[in-house]
Amino acid sequence: MSWILAVETSTEWCSVALGRAASNGAIECFSRHEHTGARSSSRVLPAVGEVLAEAGIRLADCAAIAFGAGPGSFTGLRTACGVAQGLAFGAGLPVISVNVLMACAESARTGTPPLPSGTSVLVTLDARMDEAYAATFRWDDGTGEWRMQGALQVAAPEAVAQPEGAFWIAGNASEVFGERLAVAAHAGRVVPEAMPNARAMVTIGLRALARGETIDAADAMPIYVRNKVAQTIAEREAAAAAKAAASMGDAA
Repeated sequence: MSWILAVETSTEWCSVALGRAASNGAIECFSRHEHTGARSSSRVLPAVGEVLAEAGIRLADCAAIAFGAGPGSFTGLRTACGVAQGLAFGAGLPVISVNVLMACAESARTGTPPLPSGTSVLVTLDARMDEAYAATFRWDDGTGEWRMQGALQVAAPEAVAQPEGAFWIAGNASEVFGERLAVAAHAGRVVPEAMPNARAMVTIGLRALARGETIDAADAMPIYVRNKVAQTIAEREAAAAAKAAASMGDAA
């Protein structure tokens, strides 16, 4: 039974997990999931050491290292990718790249209540700059795997498209943008707590490992969906003015 180490720092959370599939099909997992803000880079390696110590194994005993490839914070994605590469090089291990939006869908599927069969998961995460990352995933009962429907996008919350058929919404965009994420009004369930988490990445990584979908550490790279990393001063001022005007309109 192979161990996988997963590292995820695409948001303000530092998430590390070490897991394997038990003989009864359950996932045995040791993890750390902490709100670290901008301090993930200083916390991630100690967290790796802690979960390895809990499991009583060495890094070299793992079969692969999974990392949250994106989309997400540019700095956070580079942190997770760099840590995964460094650990993989040192231990001679392959790497598994995991879409963090898929990890959110996985958290929604395995939560309480569980995702109903045939229901898609629209994952929407705050992308900052007054936009949201969005992608729709559908679980295939036959293959036991996720299928992404359409393209991954970054757009204003009002522009996030509604999936066909029954769907849930996962991710924090519903809380960040409120009614501006209009598609949320049509969702069967909204699960804002289903955020990128290394535990879900272990589960996804184990399935990828079973299919032989690993890459060399040298080939690991983040998933970027936009080239612009920050707003200009003028754009920030315009956004603030628009929000202030909207608040005044609501008050009136």
